[in-house]
Amino acid sequence: EMIDHESVARFPSKDFRLKQESSYNRASKTPDEPKGWFTNHDYNSSDKDHNFIRIEDRNGEQEWVLMDHKGPGALVRTWMPWRTFRRPKTNIIIRFYLDGEPEPVLQGNMLDLLNGKGIFPYPFAHESLMSAVSFFPIPYAKGMKITTSEHPFFYQFTYREYDANTKVKSFDLADFASAAPTIKAIGQRLEFPQQIDFGKSLSAQQTIRSNQELSIDTPKGEAAIRQLSVKLGNYSDPKVTRSVVLKIDFDGKETVWTPIGDFFGTGIGLHPFEDWFRTVSDEGKLTSRWVMPYQKTAKVTIVNLGKEPVNVSLELATREWQWDENSMYFNAAWRGQYPVATRPFSDWNYINLKGKGVYVGDTLTIMNPVEKWWGEGDEKIFVDGEKFPSIFGTGTEDYYGYSWGGMSTDYYQHPFHSQPRAHVYNKNNRKSNGLRNTKGYSTETRVRALDTMPFGSALQLDMEVWSWNDVQMGYGV
Repeated sequence: EMIDHESVARFPSKDFRLKQESSYNRASKTPDEPKGWFTNHDYNSSDKDHNFIRIEDRNGEQEWVLMDHKGPGALVRTWMPWRTFRRPKTNIIIRFYLDGEPEPVLQGNMLDLLNGKGIFPYPFAHESLMSAVSFFPIPYAKGMKITTSEHPFFYQFTYREYDANTKVKSFDLADFASAAPTIKAIGQRLEFPQQIDFGKSLSAQQTIRSNQELSIDTPKGEAAIRQLSVKLGNYSDPKVTRSVVLKIDFDGKETVWTPIGDFFGTGIGLHPFEDWFRTVSDEGKLTSRWVMPYQKTAKVTIVNLGKEPVNVSLELATREWQWDENSMYFNAAWRGQYPVATRPFSDWNYINLKGKGVYVGDTLTIMNPVEKWWGEGDEKIFVDGEKFPSIFGTGTEDYYGYSWGGMSTDYYQHPFHSQPRAHVYNKNNRKSNGLRNTKGYSTETRVRALDTMPFGSALQLDMEVWSWNDVQMGYGV
């Protein structure tokens, strides 16, 4: 499922809800109490902090419980940062208990176990800008408890919660060892995502003048767009990626309208990177591998909303698709806002979705007018009208899979999350405490495979606007 592009285009046959345990500040109760809702102490600096579940006694020693889910499920993402940006090591032991068993099925150093140097190899786990991130799935039949040997710091554990009657085979080390060839093969696919046959190709080239467009209609009949590529002739002009817009109609209904740069994850300007679903090349070619099914026909359109003409090459690859009750139309939207005030603290809405679907990713471009760090805000994701978010995070950079954002402003890429555009800074201007200049533009992007978010009636994703400064920022997502 992790490397099946088609899986995210169908509602899961074994329905689940994505949930998360994190060290979010427990003072956050309701938006009606802003003082608590925007509290930024999302970590445990001592035993006096209680941003975890509880402390237990095990054989005369204390263990800090970070997650304790009852019922069938699967852990699909873990994130933990360094204790400080100068301390990549820890002596804390993390333990994973499954199905109520008294002994952990897996244990080890809290960072080394989950940073790609332990049992789970890259790219399933990796050291991501001062944090350990793992996407290796750990399924369980009856429950999972995660503990640490000392009070934890920041953490996020994202998991699937299945219906109570769902049969799940729990993780064990014997199965893990026997799956070594499969793990290796899937890892190679994730690292080289372009080596796939996408089917029949359609193409068109044109110089598009201001307010003109170029379109390709697919052949009629059930099928799916498997690959979509756009090459812009004057891609060196950063305005082009925001003023040239991608539109797609499926079966006569427009479900995609977004600037080219934001759709492909590069933001404003060309910033080459690659993940499991997208590639942006040095030569200005932007490629999407999202599977987009339709029942009758699809129409892909490039619109030039800029003042200058743009040379555009558009290419599609389509292949057969059997439409069924779980098939879904692909949707992509964009919104931008300037100015966005950082005081008083607020939540900036990414998206409000109504109906049934699956959330598969997003790209955030930020304009920060000052040097100090801007990304302290937490994601808050409400599913199907819940009053308190089932996913409450610990920071914008944590959501995008790295940490210590005021210090780690570097480019990075991974199959499921990337920072294609980092803040421009001068190393000579770095302050004595290690802080960097985070003034300017930054682009963060995240795509989902095992951690997609199905919803039955609604999904709302908000991100806190939490900067250390009282300024006006720019947001685009």
